[in-house]
Amino acid sequence: MYKHILIPTDGSKCSEEAIKQGLAFAKTLGAEVTFLYAVEDPVYEMAKAAPYRKPFHDYLTEEAQASLKKAKMLADQEGVYATTQLVDHYQPIEAIHDVEKDFDLIVMGTHGRSGFNRLAFGSVAEGVLRRSQKPCLVIHSSSH
Repeated sequence: MYKHILIPTDGSKCSEEAIKQGLAFAKTLGAEVTFLYAVEDPVYEMAKAAPYRKPFHDYLTEEAQASLKKAKMLADQEGVYATTQLVDHYQPIEAIHDVEKDFDLIVMGTHGRSGFNRLAFGSVAEGVLRRSQKPCLVIHSSSH
C-alpha cells in the first residue's frame, strides 16, 4: 500500500521525531523514503542584492545538507532505502505539494503551536494537510 514515503524535514527536534517514526513505519512496510528539505531564504525577496544575503543563504544550505545527511544516516542504520532532496528558494508547503504526486504517504512532524507563535511562524503541517491529495501521517511533538 505505502511503498514510497515522503518525509519533509527542517532539521528541528520535531522533524527528527517524525523521521524516526516514519522510518520505523517504512521498515515495517518495506517502503522506501525520500527526505525533503526546502531551503527558505527569507532575505531573498527582501534584499536580493544585500551583502549579507549570500553568506546567510550559504549557512541555510549547509544546515539543510547536514540535516539531510543525518536523516540518511538514520535510514541506513534502520536498513531503510532512502534518498534525499534539497530544493532551494522554496516555501516548504509549496515544495511538498509539488512533489507529493510521486509518493504514497507523507510523514511529517508538527510543533503544535498555538496563539501568537502559530500566527507568527505558521504551520507547515496544517498547510500541507489542507492542500495534499495524499494521505498524511502527522507526528505531534512537544519539542520546540
